[in-house]
Amino acid sequence: MLRTIRILTAGAIAALAFPLAAQGPAPATGRDVLVRMLARSSGSWYHTLTFRQSTTIRQRDGRDTVQTWFETLRHTPQHVTQLRIDIAPLSAGNASISTTDSTWVIRADTLQAVRPVGNPFLALIEGAYVQPAELTIAQLASLAIDLTKVRTAPWQGHPVWIVGSTGPSDTTSAQFWVDATNLMVVRIILSNAAGRPPLDIRLDAIQPCGRGLLATRVEMLQGGERRQLEEYQDWKCDVPVDAQLFNPRAGGKARHWAK
Repeated sequence: MLRTIRILTAGAIAALAFPLAAQGPAPATGRDVLVRMLARSSGSWYHTLTFRQSTTIRQRDGRDTVQTWFETLRHTPQHVTQLRIDIAPLSAGNASISTTDSTWVIRADTLQAVRPVGNPFLALIEGAYVQPAELTIAQLASLAIDLTKVRTAPWQGHPVWIVGSTGPSDTTSAQFWVDATNLMVVRIILSNAAGRPPLDIRLDAIQPCGRGLLATRVEMLQGGERRQLEEYQDWKCDVPVDAQLFNPRAGGKARHWAK
């Protein structure tokens, strides 16, 4: 009962912090969904975010390992959305910096590699609320989601708009699900190579953060089995962060908020 009360209270606070969507016709395309997500934020969405994350990773032998990650996100007109992940202990200097299309790998405070693969999810968890829809669409291109397809369905007791799905039986096409009430992304399904089940990413435990919202629990499943679980703690929005955290060649000179 206590857990239920806490969930209901958190939901009520989130509704007050971020007004519910006005009722209207269902969107016809994925672009329409992204336009509504941007309109919802009305220029008030957070542009920086920090949090500590407990990350449970399923190894190939079936064992779970737990790591602590310190994550720093920012959005600027010049650099768009960037995410830095530092793996505990911070003194080891092991981190990565990602945009939607590139990743910089840092080991022992030294840039080790630059990879032409980024984190396109940044377009859905941050970019969609702070930048033009056309830019978000371009950043999502690598996921191969068919934005011409949208349907409405229930998910965990709420109506959602499912972008990229042809129908209820389509559980393998690349798609993202948006809560029709609070316009938060609550599920992403990504197609994998032939013969491998899709990656099913579920975002929940949504909480108010600054003048926006934040999914504080992310679960990644494949073939019905959990591959990774991310649980956030100590999240803060619209707080100052050192720009040098996003300079992969800064070495240990950047001021980290968790130190």
